[in-house]
Amino acid sequence: MKFGQPSTLPRWAQLSILPVLNLMAALLVTGLVTWLIGENPLECLKLLIHGAFGYAEGIGYTLFYTTDFIFTGLAVAIAFHAGLFNIGGEGQSYIAGLGVTLVVLACDKFMPFWLLMPLCMLVAMIFGAAWAFIPGWLQAKRGSHIVVTTIMFNFISYSLMLYLISHQLIQAGSQNPASREFATNAWMPAMKDMGAAIGLNLPDTPLNASFFLAVLACVLFYLVVWHSRWGYELRTVGTNSAAARYAGINVTKVIIIAMCCSGAVAGLASINELLGSAHRLNVGFTNGIGFVGVAVALMGRNHPVGIFLSALLFGALTQGGLDLSFAKPLITTEMVLLIEGLVILFCGGLENLFEPFLAVLFRRRV
Repeated sequence: MKFGQPSTLPRWAQLSILPVLNLMAALLVTGLVTWLIGENPLECLKLLIHGAFGYAEGIGYTLFYTTDFIFTGLAVAIAFHAGLFNIGGEGQSYIAGLGVTLVVLACDKFMPFWLLMPLCMLVAMIFGAAWAFIPGWLQAKRGSHIVVTTIMFNFISYSLMLYLISHQLIQAGSQNPASREFATNAWMPAMKDMGAAIGLNLPDTPLNASFFLAVLACVLFYLVVWHSRWGYELRTVGTNSAAARYAGINVTKVIIIAMCCSGAVAGLASINELLGSAHRLNVGFTNGIGFVGVAVALMGRNHPVGIFLSALLFGALTQGGLDLSFAKPLITTEMVLLIEGLVILFCGGLENLFEPFLAVLFRRRV
């Protein structure tokens, strides 16, 4: 599966100038729409930025959302480097949450934190990988289109989880479709508590230690994809599977492993949501983070640095958009989704819109 055409721009320009121009174009169109509904675009932009970075609590929420988007963005990028378009991160995170919940409900009464938390992370990765394995196997062995199968598995996971939460895992005597609250030894350490331990007074937000886990995942992603033998095989298969097969690389094995690794990383997002924030399993806890991860990977050019910055942008749009909708009643949550959609459009579907113009400028300079 091929994505896009070879670029005529230097690599640094692809990773920096193009995304900035795409983002500016998205904001320009957003400003036009904002003006058409009777609001001041500059004032709205100021409110959005302040909501995301203007005060400590807003920064905490921005980084909390960023953590989810890093995991799902890295998950998409792993598969993308193998020539696969995994848009099933939503379902993989959802099923990983099931695995985490089963472990916690069974063990949080007696197992200490230092043993329970690593076990939950491991199980989240296993469940996420298992849910991604089937589409990967179907792609590698049967030629089934990975986009179709991962979309299908998103719907299957939602239906399965809705049944399990509503009929099997629901707290006894409760009308709310959610599990019982997890014991505190199954809670990911909150950033506020970690700050208090070293004398820092941080605001009470859902931000937790999963953020550091996401940063570590970015580092490991870079080392594995660009500095390991398997990473070379992964990128070779993604560039030209026929040449990779001719060179002796087991393309089928690489595809299946890539999808399993992709699902495993997506599964870690459930740790941030369930153990770091909600502290119970509830319906729809993923709330679209898997789909945003596709945009994060595309905008970040499937590079960990770009993915981190792109995830930070979407985290800021999520948090700042919520504050903006409170301050400006005409800017509804649907308008915030429009902003995110325009960013996805210009940074994904129209990612090379400005490339011909930039290519001319670079040729003149040379």
